[in-house]
Amino acid sequence: MTATILVVDDEPDLEALVLQKFRRQIREGVVSFMFAHDGLDALQSLAQHPQVDMVVSDINMPRMDGLSLLAKLQEAEDKKSTIIVSAYGDMSNIRTAMNRGAFDFLTKPIDFGDLEATIDKTIRHVEMLREARRRQIEAERAYASLSRYFSPQIASRLAATGEGDAMDVHWRDVAVIFTDIAGFTSLVETVAPEVLGEMLNEYVGGMTDVVFAHEGTVAKIIGDAIQILFNAPGEQPDYATRAVACAHDLDIWAEGFRERWKARGVNFGATRIGVHAGSALVGNFGGSRFFDYTAYGDSINTAARLEAANKFLGTRICASAAIASTAKDFKGRPVGDLMLRGRSEPLRAYEPLRGEAVGTPATAQYAEAFAKLEAGDAGAMPAFAALVGLHADDALAGFHLRRLLNGAKGVRMQLE
Repeated sequence: MTATILVVDDEPDLEALVLQKFRRQIREGVVSFMFAHDGLDALQSLAQHPQVDMVVSDINMPRMDGLSLLAKLQEAEDKKSTIIVSAYGDMSNIRTAMNRGAFDFLTKPIDFGDLEATIDKTIRHVEMLREARRRQIEAERAYASLSRYFSPQIASRLAATGEGDAMDVHWRDVAVIFTDIAGFTSLVETVAPEVLGEMLNEYVGGMTDVVFAHEGTVAKIIGDAIQILFNAPGEQPDYATRAVACAHDLDIWAEGFRERWKARGVNFGATRIGVHAGSALVGNFGGSRFFDYTAYGDSINTAARLEAANKFLGTRICASAAIASTAKDFKGRPVGDLMLRGRSEPLRAYEPLRGEAVGTPATAQYAEAFAKLEAGDAGAMPAFAALVGLHADDALAGFHLRRLLNGAKGVRMQLE
């Protein structure tokens, strides 16, 4: 790197002396010099040549002195490292210059050996500042990209530390959430484009904010569907607990969103949520040109199937036994053993419950009816019938009652 130095001094012989003393460094491309005769000339020269790395300025000059020039340089966005030159013993002005941001000072008459050493030190300082700025720019660019997927906390850490290994494709245990909107295709066909755009942007933005509040990772957004990961890219020992809490908050936010748009005359569908935990292949699948942090594997497919199961069950959240057994203090109602498409073995599923619903008489009544259903007790049908009679809005109880009325038995069920 060639350091460009602007020397500001009204002495007519100084330019020739500097060029003579630094002829070897100039020839080798270590430094190049520019000259100005006072502060105003210096400012004009800097405006025309912003690549200047440092300024060596006398204090006593006509039109604009060195202290005034230094003040102007410190006001600029690109602050130049400045060496102030003053008469020997003029400590008052030197002190003022240092207080105004000068990097270093020299006294007259100039000792050119001292000038060379001071310039070398200043060049190292400038290079250090450049490297720090380069790293800052890289970190800002990385953060801008990563913040599309990760919470601000995770994005900041990845951008600052450059944890590249976390982006490599590898197997790891994760919790997965899939969300989808009921009746979204019909909504697309009936709502004006500008309204749909506003609605979907608000929806995705709000759902993403909820995910980031739980430090989850938004792995994919495909139209109205969102895929969310926990325990990736970083370690989250409580990833299953986070996933359950996030699913509840997503449900709360989505229901509030529906109500707001219903008041505006738009019938926005319910958000269905599937939650599962297991091993998945995670990492950046975007190749060398794109960044696409996502996950693949049976665990991902299972979460998607659980989301779709809500349509048949009448629920809004459906979670697997893997989540229920891993999350701390999980509370929920058993749904049954689901034979999901693509799986050869049944999967026990649950409807997660928030705290206020856990100890209600209706929850206890459901548990009793489900226990009868699981045991093959003929009393299951009247038990569910009684529950639906008291709570007509209990969609899951209604689902089981319809199954029993249609001749089904037990808790294993095939979902299309």
